[in-house]
Amino acid sequence: MQRKHSESYIIFLCFSALNLNTVCGYERFGSFTMPSLFKQGDIMIGGIFPVFLKEIFNISTYERKPPEVRSFRWTQVMIFSVEEINKDASLLPNISLGYRILNSCASPTSALRAALTLASGLEEISSTSPCPPAISALIAESGSSQSIAVAGALGPFQLPIISYFSTCACLSNRVKYPTFFRTIPSDYFQAKALAALINHFGWQWIGVIQSDNDYGRNGVLAFTAEVKKFGVCIAFVGAILRTYTMDKILDVLEMIKQSTVKVILAFVQEGDFYPLMKEIVKQNITGIQWIATEAWITAPRPSTPEIYQAFGGTLGFVMQKMAMPNLQSFLTSISPYKDPSAAFVRDFWEVMVGCRPVLPGEHIDSETTNKICTGNETLMNSQDVFFNVTELRDPYNVYKSVYAIAHALHQLVFCQPVGETTVKNQFGDNVFFDKNGDPPAYYDIINWQLINGQVKHVTLGHFVSIIPTSLCSNVCPIGTRKAQIKGKPTCCATECTPCPQEYWSNDRKDECFPKTIEFLTYQEPMGIAVTVVSLLGASLSLATVIGFIYYKETPVIKASNSELSCFLLFSLLLCFLCPLTFIGRPTVWTCMLRHTAFAVTFALCISCVLGKTIVVVTAFRFGPTQQRIIVCSCTVIQIVICMLWLNLIPPFPDMVFRYSNKKIVLECNPGSEAAFYAVLGYIGLLAVICLVLAFLARKLPDNFNEAKFITFSMLIFCSVWITFIPAYISSPGKFTVAVETFAILSSAFGLLICIFLPKCYIILIKPEKNKPPKKHHRASGKKYVNPRNNDLQKSVLVYLEKEYFEGVDLSYFDGQKPLNLFELAPHKKITLM
Repeated sequence: MQRKHSESYIIFLCFSALNLNTVCGYERFGSFTMPSLFKQGDIMIGGIFPVFLKEIFNISTYERKPPEVRSFRWTQVMIFSVEEINKDASLLPNISLGYRILNSCASPTSALRAALTLASGLEEISSTSPCPPAISALIAESGSSQSIAVAGALGPFQLPIISYFSTCACLSNRVKYPTFFRTIPSDYFQAKALAALINHFGWQWIGVIQSDNDYGRNGVLAFTAEVKKFGVCIAFVGAILRTYTMDKILDVLEMIKQSTVKVILAFVQEGDFYPLMKEIVKQNITGIQWIATEAWITAPRPSTPEIYQAFGGTLGFVMQKMAMPNLQSFLTSISPYKDPSAAFVRDFWEVMVGCRPVLPGEHIDSETTNKICTGNETLMNSQDVFFNVTELRDPYNVYKSVYAIAHALHQLVFCQPVGETTVKNQFGDNVFFDKNGDPPAYYDIINWQLINGQVKHVTLGHFVSIIPTSLCSNVCPIGTRKAQIKGKPTCCATECTPCPQEYWSNDRKDECFPKTIEFLTYQEPMGIAVTVVSLLGASLSLATVIGFIYYKETPVIKASNSELSCFLLFSLLLCFLCPLTFIGRPTVWTCMLRHTAFAVTFALCISCVLGKTIVVVTAFRFGPTQQRIIVCSCTVIQIVICMLWLNLIPPFPDMVFRYSNKKIVLECNPGSEAAFYAVLGYIGLLAVICLVLAFLARKLPDNFNEAKFITFSMLIFCSVWITFIPAYISSPGKFTVAVETFAILSSAFGLLICIFLPKCYIILIKPEKNKPPKKHHRASGKKYVNPRNNDLQKSVLVYLEKEYFEGVDLSYFDGQKPLNLFELAPHKKITLM
């Protein structure tokens, strides 16, 4: 699965990068050139290699310095791989791969500059290329610091990057470097291997030298954490870098001389370590067992009899080797006369042949001290280690990187399902990555030995991070069972048969068993809690109804519109009982009941609250008949919606498999999401109207005015159901039911407590407040209001006369019509809200 995931990801990234090739048409305000190896193709691949080790500060010209032969061979292996793929009729047929290779000078800044040049195509290739090609993938870089810079810059642009020699474990971070892959194992595994080697020989007192960069620091950090598990002590940690002055190098050398350790780990890159190696040999420091990393143990430059004097017997780890016989003829055919514009080749030729090639028409400087080639020189008979292709390690990583990109592009271009095509190179070697973009770790244990006057890298053993498998047949994936082959042992299988949807495989994957059925039951803690709270709410509602009937002649009950209050309490009783329909195994009837009962009871409940609010706001212009009409009409609309829902697309019990492979969640499918949210929206509309009206009437007299309590209850109600929707959508399985029941109970308790708790408090705890207000008379001795009006209307008029209308002639109200508060506005400028 990890292999399929990684192949899919590379294909997606290559597809994203392919789109870059179609974008051109910008205007350049300036340009700079970088020497490159270039060949046009239908799809372009970039390469960055540290061909020169010394950083060049002039951005327009390069000093002529001897190239790093090891790195130059990496460039040639990439070119060889591309040409081999172009000749392969089965891989990317009728599509040619091109390449463009730049030099990084082993510097993060130069590597970043080269990467941006390749990705954007801002550099001119030739005068005949008005729109320079952008690359679809990038092979880079050797140093971890360089790869960190490149991957960090190009990762956000979804450009796939495959490194052939960067081993820092930090590059496995898929958050920071989402498009980074590599064909060399991570230092996470090398640190474990080095620690195991130290522990094997029982060394307890060691020294460490690290490259003062990301590779060295992160590698030593991981190594230190591993060896501490074995009780190993580290005497010192010296830091070196290829750009350090000789004084700093000598400081590290003095640290080695003064220490008593006899085992030193050099977690360094070859370019950083070589100056120190020469000084160690120069000062004849011997008797130390050196432990090496893959970065320098097989490097050609230090593998000489001279360096062997102090470093003989070095032990270390290196990645697997591979023989590539066809590569030798390709390397020996390198010539500066084939392509005079090819970068780096003339410098390489001068190192290998010992003379400077002169091309036709080129002016020869009379002051030059270099030998001039005759033109008859050849590399065919050279015995240099550069042409030894029998034990290739890091060049083979470059080879695998090119093939990984080619196979990903092939699956993309020809629409092949990922995983059906085996990703293999010409040697039958599988190329794949884990979820972090790393290959499996496989190391050879290498020992330096002097044989026939030459330093040989002798393999002593191996270190593998994965355990090999030995199976008669492939292990069946989860969710399938294996069928036995007739006449063979039971461990063999012909095929893996998928289990039915309601079943799952056991741990041995030889039998399917029914999945666990899950739904909210009365026996589990969540079901018990919902049941207890639901019955508690229903009991409180019933007790409140009884209390209202018993104290129906008191002013508080009379002023609170007892008929609507009883309707409201009845609807709340039903609301509290609704959650009980959500518990138990879903059936056709319970699914229809739970949704429609909830919708109708809450519509009735909010309609009653709305009726009470309208009565208060209009100061009792609406009589009992109008109040009943309001409640009934608002509830009937919801009943009609529910009837349409049940007739068209009713709710039904459903089995859900997406939450887990081992269980089936039984839940009620609403049938129509639109109908479900329609009933919720209608209840919400009634609640918002009620909230606005109650807010307008919140400042009326306190004794019998319940508008502000309605306001608080509606605020709680709206808050609960606003938070319900996202929680309902995101909750899995039976927790969806729990969220809905919680919303029902919370909103019902909010209404019950905010509206009826103050009245119960006055009736039971403060009965002295449960008295009618004192009557006030005008000078004429006439009553203010019609005797038909109730106590609350009397108290409102008394309150208004006392607070706002003192000295105002209230004989305007003759008691022949219902009191309207807004008719007072013309007589005195006041704020009624």
